Amino acid sequence: MEENKANENVQNKQEKNKNFTTVQNPNTYKTVYQNSKKDKVKVGFGKSVLLPFFSGVVGCAVVVGTCFGVPSIRSQILGTSSSLSGSNSSSSSSENSGYVSQTSLSNYSDTSVYAANKILPSIVGIKVEYNVNSLISMFGRQTQATTAQASGSGIIISEDGYILTNNHIVSTSSDSSYYEVSEATKVTVTLFGDETEYEAEIIGTDEQTDLAVIKIDKTGLTKAEFADSDNIKVGEFAMAVGNPLGLESTITCGVISAVNREVTDSDGKTYTLIQTDAAINAGNSGGALVNSQGQVIGINTLKLEGDGIEGMGFAIPINSTEDITSQLIQYSKVRRPYIGITGMDLDEETAKANNLVVGVYVKAIDDFSAAEKAGLRIGDVIIQADGKDIKTMDELNEIKNSHQIGDEMTVKVNRNGEERELTITLGEQP
Repeated sequence: MEENKANENVQNKQEKNKNFTTVQNPNTYKTVYQNSKKDKVKVGFGKSVLLPFFSGVVGCAVVVGTCFGVPSIRSQILGTSSSLSGSNSSSSSSENSGYVSQTSLSNYSDTSVYAANKILPSIVGIKVEYNVNSLISMFGRQTQATTAQASGSGIIISEDGYILTNNHIVSTSSDSSYYEVSEATKVTVTLFGDETEYEAEIIGTDEQTDLAVIKIDKTGLTKAEFADSDNIKVGEFAMAVGNPLGLESTITCGVISAVNREVTDSDGKTYTLIQTDAAINAGNSGGALVNSQGQVIGINTLKLEGDGIEGMGFAIPINSTEDITSQLIQYSKVRRPYIGITGMDLDEETAKANNLVVGVYVKAIDDFSAAEKAGLRIGDVIIQADGKDIKTMDELNEIKNSHQIGDEMTVKVNRNGEERELTITLGEQP
């Protein structure tokens, strides 16, 4: 009896196993499942109805959310795209100009596209002509005159034609024992998408900050938008825009490598600049360094060159140009406070060797200057300005430049071993 039951159980198991080994198609599977269901305990309403229903709802939500979360799929479904410029015009020509009127900010590439299309209409190319007189002395002093050209970039700062650029682009005069270079004899400007050369007038230049303003006789220009360069962060997106090597409307991309970088150029001038690894080449000078919104954060001005040096470009922070630009337009120069001395830094070694003290040694005093009127003398050593100890001309100038023309500034000097305090009424730098 027990043996027969065992045989029946074995037979039943074999019969059930047959039901699962011959599945060939969905219909067969359905049949097998339904057949096997008869041998199972009855399933509750929640598991048999509600659970599949809610699983289906969740699955549909995931699929729909994915489709609308991907810009390319969303745009195909809705037939729309995000407009990034005011123009919705389309061209009947099949030629690709390299510029777009619409795009999506879905990734880094599109960020670059947006920034480029916003800033490019505000960037100009600049050509400068000047005379070069070569001095030949083989058979006595002779002069051979030629005309030379230089190029650079500029930023439109007003709709009526004012353009900000570098001083070293438009003010090229220099000389040596072999040649003489004149001031610019002609300056022309080309606009974005316009091959016309517009003659420009030099409004004002400032060698100290390497800034200049020029103007063309044209209205309706696209003024660049400025950002707050004091708020830029190391590592954020940066794009250099200009006309390197005469290649108009060129952009290069990188990041902000450093801020407040002290850099001294080949002429010994020290600037506080923004550092970037966006490529800056000859002709980029005067162009814009912009952020991801296409807003100007700096003016490209120089780069470091040499073996083993790559990706070290520098720009003048745009915030530092605002007062300079305003004065160049109003006065054609920058009005600065003026003491009227030629000074030399005395370090401990030099001071000790000459029986003097550390400070700024007064080598010369300009006639009728603020220094002369205040009683400064050649040989004095300035050791304090406005109550602050100083050791260099840079420190003295920094304190002086914090004042306005006509302000009073106190200095303490060491004269023949004795200290005395003088009050200087600052004049205007010639």
